[in-house]
Amino acid sequence: MRYVSTRGQAAPVGFVDAVLGGLAPDGGLYVPETWPLFSAQEIAGFAKLSYAEVAAKVLGAFAGDEIVHEDLLAMCREAYATFTHKTVVPLVQLTPQAFMAELFHGPSLAFKDVAMQILARLYDHILGAQDRRLTILCATSGDTGGAAVEAFRGRKTIKVVALFPEGRISEVQRRFMTTAAEDNVACVAVKGSFDDCQAIVKQAFQDQTLRQAVDLSGVNSINFARIAAQAVYYFTTAVALGAPARTVNFCVPSGNFGDAFAGYVARRMGLPIGQIVVATNANDILARALETGRYARGVVQPTISPAMDIQSASNFERLYFEAVEREPVETARAFTAFAEAGSIEIPPQALAEMRQVFQGVAIGEDETARTIVATLNETGQLIDPHTAVAVGALRHVALEGPVVVLSTAHAAKFPEDVARISGAQPALPRGVASLGDRPERFDRLPAEADTIKAYVRAFAEGRRS
Repeated sequence: MRYVSTRGQAAPVGFVDAVLGGLAPDGGLYVPETWPLFSAQEIAGFAKLSYAEVAAKVLGAFAGDEIVHEDLLAMCREAYATFTHKTVVPLVQLTPQAFMAELFHGPSLAFKDVAMQILARLYDHILGAQDRRLTILCATSGDTGGAAVEAFRGRKTIKVVALFPEGRISEVQRRFMTTAAEDNVACVAVKGSFDDCQAIVKQAFQDQTLRQAVDLSGVNSINFARIAAQAVYYFTTAVALGAPARTVNFCVPSGNFGDAFAGYVARRMGLPIGQIVVATNANDILARALETGRYARGVVQPTISPAMDIQSASNFERLYFEAVEREPVETARAFTAFAEAGSIEIPPQALAEMRQVFQGVAIGEDETARTIVATLNETGQLIDPHTAVAVGALRHVALEGPVVVLSTAHAAKFPEDVARISGAQPALPRGVASLGDRPERFDRLPAEADTIKAYVRAFAEGRRS
């Protein structure tokens, strides 16, 4: 299996190099040269397998012969043993046709754990074989950083720098990063938005001097291994509801589009997915793009679903690449223009291709709050504000057949807002209840790429106290 850049100016690489590289050298994102395909019989057979076994098969389809299946299966078993629910991603029924996939049973109580726990083990496996050390730089709108720190803390082959927008994530989200005491972890509060953090990460990856000096890698959803790992729960939940004999829809609360694009990946691999509803909050760049055909950045608005407060969705480039029939020159032109001007027009045929799979719905703050209350009253489920955006979006669409809402975080990650809205206090699960008592450790920096790149290099080289 080879991986190509969406912008076409980087040489194709294998799975291992795509994982370690994260972003392609030309600024594009890696995608498989061809999509692996499962037969209906193979997908039906997933019903007899554990989550780890399905994960090993899905990831193995992308790794090819670069990682021995037995090694990959052992890594998956170890990764998903860190989850507190025996099925890893359990389904809860909300209505006769609507189900909720609980993606928050991992160590940091958010869906990012599903991919990050296996990614950490992939890195260890690869780096150990190469006797190599890496520096991971990630930007987080709330959950990626906590999941990355939890997965990579204390690992001898990796140093991690997590950037987060100061004051724009919940205290619990912040503490999952900043209470890590291990010396291989550094956290930075950036005086800006998540989009600022994400732009700085992309600039760092395009700085070849920095990349080589610190052996830079990334675990944001620009890393295709993250997308591949997230595709797994589309398979397991759909099969539990009767796939492949039955078509299943999904509703995804989305900011950076990685989780929704993972559904597209599963669909390309043969899973019969009907529609994927992309549910956004007031930061509705994705919903607007799918509705109007204009992908245009707006001003980031703080909301009670902060992990979705994004106006530049990295993974949209992967979908655009597929929708323009994998034309890298056009993709490069479009996303260079977007970086410079903040907007692009989606070609009509490409937009029609996107709409075959995706539809977008934007949900306001009042409706998000009402949905939290209504869901608690009607089902007994206390959901977080991000999940509420997706549940609320279901009221605005007509879908044939069952639909799975991806519940991306535990309500306890947003205790103040959930308690204020619902009157119910979400309790932190046992094992993380002491989070508020642990000392924090982080630095504050301006949203300046050069300043943060210098910080990353000093930390990687052991020059930061």
